[in-house]
Amino acid sequence: MLPCGVVPVGGLRLTASDSLGFGERLGLQELNAAKRMLTICTTAKPFRGHIALIQRNAMISWTKLEPRPEIILFGTEEGTSEMARDMALTHVADVARNRYGTPLLADILASAEKHGSGDVFAYVNADIILTKRFTEGLEKVSERFGKFLAVGRRTNLDVTEALDFREGWEEKLSERMRREGQLESHTGMDFFAFSRGEYENVPPLAIGRVWFDQWLVKYARKKGIPVVDLTEFTPIAHQLHDYNHVSGGRELGTYGGAEADENFRYYGEKPHAYTILSATHVMTKAGRIRRVLLRREMHAVATFLWDVFVNKTSRVRKRLGLTRAGA
Repeated sequence: MLPCGVVPVGGLRLTASDSLGFGERLGLQELNAAKRMLTICTTAKPFRGHIALIQRNAMISWTKLEPRPEIILFGTEEGTSEMARDMALTHVADVARNRYGTPLLADILASAEKHGSGDVFAYVNADIILTKRFTEGLEKVSERFGKFLAVGRRTNLDVTEALDFREGWEEKLSERMRREGQLESHTGMDFFAFSRGEYENVPPLAIGRVWFDQWLVKYARKKGIPVVDLTEFTPIAHQLHDYNHVSGGRELGTYGGAEADENFRYYGEKPHAYTILSATHVMTKAGRIRRVLLRREMHAVATFLWDVFVNKTSRVRKRLGLTRAGA
């Protein structure tokens, strides 16, 4: 018997016409593989307006990954159950929340492992578009390490339309990201992939509020678990949006306010002490995993030098005509 609040939906949702050639297309080996290495879990904002559009874009992209991962959608926010049904996702309605109604990271991770069948789990924010490089990268990391945390910086992209996921969509998206996207800073992490059983004794951090992401990195580093930066190998698209879904908006709801303050106390470090700069390894564009040292320290030196020799000399350089036109 399935636990209360869990709606089981098998891997692919089939129509009558789909099922006719299903065995031929997948074959027995791929069907067995669909008992899956990867389980993606997420919580969604209410499916309204532009937010509904970009979350649907994101989740469709996840269903296009090969092999198709198991996808668990948590919560009872408006439109969540309908999205899970329409896209053949597993829906877990019951999730622990704080007094403000925000889902808690600890319960999501524990429930994902309870209901999910994967060996590798990934918490992915619901507005992130993934491509096949995501699963390829995780396969390479899994082959190298028994336990790991894989993270990556997001590329911000203004998306106002339902994306076309027909053949060639990944190449078109990659070109659009190169042309229009902006790579977020070292604090901009929107997926966290890790081995089953890795996270224990997780504090009641609120999902979608600042510092929960850096706590995940801190935990791995403190436990001696390799942290792999997939940014170069696995570009991800973050579809830009407003923060009207959060009481207080971006500054007083997501990045400030009572929930952010609580998360910061559970984080227990100086701001930005554990970011993607804390990675122990990086994956190159060619897919090679290499050890890295002193990234945070080198970034601090580079930032200091930029401030001293570029920012603070800009007026002098302009007077001397040493700046580029338009700079």
